[in-house]
Amino acid sequence: MNHLTKAATTRLRHGLTAAAALLLAGAAPAAAADRPTGRSDWLSVSVTHGEARSGDVRGALLLCDPPQGHAHAAEACAQLRSSGGDIHRIPPRDVFCPMLYAPVTAHARGQWKGHRVDYTETFSNTCEMNARTGHVFDLTP
Repeated sequence: MNHLTKAATTRLRHGLTAAAALLLAGAAPAAAADRPTGRSDWLSVSVTHGEARSGDVRGALLLCDPPQGHAHAAEACAQLRSSGGDIHRIPPRDVFCPMLYAPVTAHARGQWKGHRVDYTETFSNTCEMNARTGHVFDLTP
């Protein structure tokens, strides 16, 4: 009976390890291998809710010729076009956000019109992030 318990424990341990590896792989932002080749306008975007090391990470590969790979690709690409690919230059939306502290970090890496893009900023909450960055980091369906 003790032998079956050890075997079951070992199987459970291996199963949990595999499940954890799958979860981590699915939560990671687009890897270098996912970078498009031959395209001039693309961004690997990710949003981390909470603490950077232990928070919930979501990501997408935003392609803009044609817009795809992102829940709001057409809107995000239009905003990037109007700002010359500079996320800091996207006009902020005039919205009232709650004064709740739920930190969220937005990160984008890629290229726009042949220029490298590397953007990281932490906002006090998702509403503030979306108000200041438009649809670029809005990964909700």
